[in-house]
Amino acid sequence: MSPPFEGCSRRWMPTPSKVRTQLFWMVVVSLSLHIAAIGVFHFYRFRTDDNHFGYGWEMGRIGQSIALGQGFSNPYGGSTGPTAWEPPIYPYLIGGVFKLFGIYSDASAWVLLSFNSLLTALTCIPIFLIARKTMGEKVAIWSGWTWALLPYAMYWSVHWVWDTTLAPLLLSLVFLVTLELEECKSWKGWAVFGVLWGLASLTNPSMLSFLPFSGLWAWHRRRQRSLPSIAGIALASTLFFVCLTPWLARNYIAFGRFVFVRNDFGYELRLGNGPYADGRLMPYLQPNLNQVELETYSRLGELAYEERCKRMALNWIHENPERFAVISLKRVFYYWNNTPKATNSRAPVDFGNSLFLASSVLAIWGVGRAVRKKVPGAWLFLWLMLIYPAIYYFFFPGARYRHPIEPELLILIVFVILEVGKPSAPGQSPHSG
Repeated sequence: MSPPFEGCSRRWMPTPSKVRTQLFWMVVVSLSLHIAAIGVFHFYRFRTDDNHFGYGWEMGRIGQSIALGQGFSNPYGGSTGPTAWEPPIYPYLIGGVFKLFGIYSDASAWVLLSFNSLLTALTCIPIFLIARKTMGEKVAIWSGWTWALLPYAMYWSVHWVWDTTLAPLLLSLVFLVTLELEECKSWKGWAVFGVLWGLASLTNPSMLSFLPFSGLWAWHRRRQRSLPSIAGIALASTLFFVCLTPWLARNYIAFGRFVFVRNDFGYELRLGNGPYADGRLMPYLQPNLNQVELETYSRLGELAYEERCKRMALNWIHENPERFAVISLKRVFYYWNNTPKATNSRAPVDFGNSLFLASSVLAIWGVGRAVRKKVPGAWLFLWLMLIYPAIYYFFFPGARYRHPIEPELLILIVFVILEVGKPSAPGQSPHSG
């Protein structure tokens, strides 16, 4: 069987055996550290005082319904009927694990957290290959090993039963394939591009904001090389919609009308915009924490409840445009700084947020330097940083909403640190080139 990128440039890759050895040990070391942390710190034991809701939240409840044979339904428990509150891939994974190893059991937690850990470990591979193609082998090695050993990446794997670890892997694979398409003469690259975007949309539809920009970047770069793209774009688009069609058909059958991958737009908009909005999530409006909201959701049904939330949020925005603008600017800062802790915190300095902000500053510095130095793929990094976060500036930010682009940010951070530490050639200023 021929490789998926047959006909694409390979000049950026070192000896295959060297690559495999380097990546093998990155993945093994990363996965070993994750598994050890799960066992030593008992992360597989979730709290039970909230009736296991923190064990997967809405996705966990849907997974429970799937395991019980009730289908993709009941995101808050009970019998509220079919749902499209969440995208399908990860809840179905939870449902399958629950079916085999027990609903909300420690064994299921072990399996799910171990799977998350494997996803994070495997993300070392596209990180290494993206960095190797764009910024050289030294940046690739440092980026891959930093991700493998990074406690922050481990946090999401061993604490959260959610798609938080699958999204970075898929988005970094999409990023890598987009870079490959610049020189790829085979149709197989476009096929992989379409399938990956289909899987990404069924995992976390927020990633779709980057789809048109990644496609346009590949088309533009190929056009500069006089390479054809129309047939490839058509193939990728066809496979993308083939991936989506079964889920869209399911939603139409379940709700009697067209519903895209998920239907919680209005709900999410309301959680960030209302009379007491300050730029952060207003969790007290969530049905799992507010009995009145849960009763309203159950009484109206999911689609009508979502419409109600959207209407309330849009009315407030229309009536308070200045306030909406102010809190949206705050959300831009919170996205890159992380949201502040409660005001009753006694810590004089929030070191976690300080490190978060420092990493953002380094990544922004890195992408600026990459663009100035005309690093291959620099504009693709820039478009990702500009486009992907934008939706959260109008809803609400949080650390996990930056995590899907964390691999690319890490590469930029490593790049700028190594660049700044690089000695200048004789007669050359530190910033020349």
